[in-house]
Amino acid sequence: MKTLVIVTHPSIETSVINKRWVEELMKYPEKYTVHELHKVYPDGNIDVEKEQKWVESHGNLVFQFPIYWFNCPPLLKKWLDDVLAYGWAYGSNRGNKLKKRKVALGVSAGIKIGDYNEKGKYRYTLEQILVPFETTFQYCKADYRSFFAFYGTENEPGENVPGTENERSESELEKSALKYLNFVDNM
Repeated sequence: MKTLVIVTHPSIETSVINKRWVEELMKYPEKYTVHELHKVYPDGNIDVEKEQKWVESHGNLVFQFPIYWFNCPPLLKKWLDDVLAYGWAYGSNRGNKLKKRKVALGVSAGIKIGDYNEKGKYRYTLEQILVPFETTFQYCKADYRSFFAFYGTENEPGENVPGTENERSESELEKSALKYLNFVDNM
């Protein structure tokens, strides 16, 4: 079965990392279904039954998003709240649609990796920040497979400016896209 990649980015057109990852995924329609929530639900009104059928018709699940205020974008939170319903994702005998299904995250983190540690600027690792997702999927008896991250996409004065030591290269983006696909394929 194909992998369903649920992409939640409110401005994918201006994205660098998430946009590149989507472009790479779309080269392989036989392997991945890219489902962009902001394009499907620009008004934020989620068709829960349709989303549940999408999940049921696929194998593995990947949630791809930029880190927003140390969490996911609001539309993805709404999707999780609405779609992972009692009696479908958890609870009762029928609440098992995620049971043993491999689930992973693909995230772009604007902050540099060095800031995501106990001695860094924000005192927590990205793994610690993403624990609520892991816990949610474990609660639904899914097979949580961790996350793939691209760090340091946020610009600070003097950073990521052409000609500086922190400039993002095209090859770095390409390597990231290929590593992401490898992660998705081997989750």
